[in-house]
Amino acid sequence: MSDTNTVTTLERLANLLRIHSIESTQEANSGHPTSCSSMAEITSALFFNVMRYDPKDPRNPAGDRFVLSKGHCAPILYAAWAEAGAFPVSDLKNLRKLDSDLEGHPTPRLNFIDVATGSLGQGLGFACGMAYAGKYFDQSDYRVYCVLGDGECSEGSVWESFAFGSFYKLDNLCAVIDVNRLGQSDPAPLQHDMETYRKRVDAFGWHAIIVNGQDVSQLLAAFKEASETKDKPTCILAKTFKGSGLKGIENELDWHGKPLGDKANEIVAHLRQLVKEETLVRPQIPKITAKVPEIKKDKQIKLAPPNYDGKKEVATRLAHGTALEKLGKACEYVIALDGDTKNSTFSIKFHDAFPKRFIECYIAEQNMIQVAIGIATRQRYITFVHTFAAFLLRAADQIRMGAISFTRAKYVGSHAGVSIGEDGPSQMALEDFAFFRTVPNIVCFYPSDAVSAERAVELAANYDGAVYIRTSRPNFPILYKNDEVFEIGKAK
Repeated sequence: MSDTNTVTTLERLANLLRIHSIESTQEANSGHPTSCSSMAEITSALFFNVMRYDPKDPRNPAGDRFVLSKGHCAPILYAAWAEAGAFPVSDLKNLRKLDSDLEGHPTPRLNFIDVATGSLGQGLGFACGMAYAGKYFDQSDYRVYCVLGDGECSEGSVWESFAFGSFYKLDNLCAVIDVNRLGQSDPAPLQHDMETYRKRVDAFGWHAIIVNGQDVSQLLAAFKEASETKDKPTCILAKTFKGSGLKGIENELDWHGKPLGDKANEIVAHLRQLVKEETLVRPQIPKITAKVPEIKKDKQIKLAPPNYDGKKEVATRLAHGTALEKLGKACEYVIALDGDTKNSTFSIKFHDAFPKRFIECYIAEQNMIQVAIGIATRQRYITFVHTFAAFLLRAADQIRMGAISFTRAKYVGSHAGVSIGEDGPSQMALEDFAFFRTVPNIVCFYPSDAVSAERAVELAANYDGAVYIRTSRPNFPILYKNDEVFEIGKAK
């Protein structure tokens, strides 16, 4: 297939994806067809020319990753996977139905989705975690792609992730901002000021490329340039129009989150003339070429038992650090993260013993949680995230989205409660336990001494899901014998 034919085919596929987005949202009588339409060419180029993946084995650990940060564009994401062969195209009509996994925003209930998105501003952090794992842990050449909306770039968490990506030189990461100018109720702050976008991205240490996001040739060239850029991630700034290709709707405000109604039939008929589906030959999806190391998982992770004489008082935060170091020795696929509090949370013990498996995320808790969730995807690594318990609440929504993603990340909040009184109320975590107890799919531990704190780490590592471990600063008496047995769901 010549370059000209490739571009033409991808353009036709982009319009076919528009049709699917329109028809599925019409059937559901809700959804975001105009937001989908602005990223049609981006999606077509990625899924049918750029990304190396297997639609029959979407969680293959060697495959390229894709994160749709603007999760409300799920209809076009589903359409791409269906056209790639992951499931029947006819199933797209089940969008948003009560008994369908094709929800209004994507979740890992679908085997081709790694993380739940839709709460805006989080996808890039998830992608940073995936890219970090690919570059430093798997040491593989699979790539990670993330599509963001321009509206969500008002979220501070996005820029935390931009800072993280450049600091760690994640050149296997490519973000695409769909600059379609319009938000939900107003134009986005910068509208089509592409130069200001470029300056911001450049200031954060990324390689910036401005393209016409409706021009397949420019997109393909940009993705190639991104793959050849070293020591920094790339951000493609795609100038698009909301509702692109939809006559009478393109670039018009007040169409966000609305099906096309009585305009749909005429618009679909026009798009079908452009697609010419009866002669459309789907291109072959690039095959996976990356290699990843095999990770041998233990059926049961066992730590060396606690060793306390019962006479000394020990802080649970210190005991946690001791157990985490033991876990690192017992299990090579455990990763620890901290938000510049490692000498207080005692994750420093893991840092000193296993520096290559420790990630300093600095004071950017929202991104830190996102990175941990991203690393934990595809069931390869177990992540333990640390900061003061009070500061974990800054990332409450990220933790909630992690639960929806069925993450296996483990959260560790230290300095809990009023026992750090001299530091004042800003440091006292009082609400944290109530929050974690209300979030689904999270098991909560509040160890009362060093023995139970160590055992909590062992239980958390073996639990196939998210865990919250709450630790304290003061030294506490030893209450339990070193050989005490603890079980999830059974208090002592």
